[in-house]
Amino acid sequence: MGIKTFRPHTPSLRFTELSDFADITKSKPERSLLKAKGSQAGRNFMGRVTIRHQGGGHKRMLRLIDFKREKRVPAKVAAIEYDPNRTARIALLHYKDGEKRYILAPNGLQVGTLVAAGPDVEPAVGNALPLAVIPLGLSVHNIELYPGRGAQMVRTAGMVATIMAREGDYAHIRLPSGEIRKVHVNCYATVGQVGNLEHENVSLGKAGRKRWLGIRPTVRGVAMNPIDHPMGGGEGRTSGGGHPVTPWGQITKGKKTRSRKKPSKNFIVQRRK
Repeated sequence: MGIKTFRPHTPSLRFTELSDFADITKSKPERSLLKAKGSQAGRNFMGRVTIRHQGGGHKRMLRLIDFKREKRVPAKVAAIEYDPNRTARIALLHYKDGEKRYILAPNGLQVGTLVAAGPDVEPAVGNALPLAVIPLGLSVHNIELYPGRGAQMVRTAGMVATIMAREGDYAHIRLPSGEIRKVHVNCYATVGQVGNLEHENVSLGKAGRKRWLGIRPTVRGVAMNPIDHPMGGGEGRTSGGGHPVTPWGQITKGKKTRSRKKPSKNFIVQRRK
């Protein structure tokens, strides 16, 4: 796992920094765990653009990831694979009963390692346990918000959370954003840090590689006309003069947009920095 650079034979290669994929042990995915993925290009069921700057890109297949870890049979890590739909790597597990499943690959997980899930397993890297039995101060990822729903938090490459304390039926988790949040102790989490730590150092190098990922161009608001954007217009080049806003006039920097009426605010011990 590392970053490779290129000789600047072309202008784009001068700034290109990509993963060397040294941690990948299997190039082709498990066919039984693949599912077709259609392209919506940011459109809703009426064909209208509801998410801007999406469309095109290379075709992809979905890998079915086990975020619940409800299987109580030990499994052996058969391979570490690339997943085009996420920044993290995925690990192919072969269970003793013959079933195969994908999980997010933690940092340091090796092929041939035995992993398991349940309240009685050892808190080792790759094992999934309830928050009630994981030692305080241990690094975790792939955390459930509601028991049995499946992991929803801390799933991006390099992300890690820490169990700070336990109080009654809730554990205090420090998330990567700095927020400390209460999560029920019956929720499962996986021990360790999400792998592919070098992903934050990747530099795409050219606009074309952005298009391969399905991301279309973004035009700056100050480059538009006044009818198209609140920051558009002006004689000659101008930075807008006003506070940065969205195309619909909503402040984009500094304004708190979280609703004060959300019930989940009672579970936030400390807001993110």
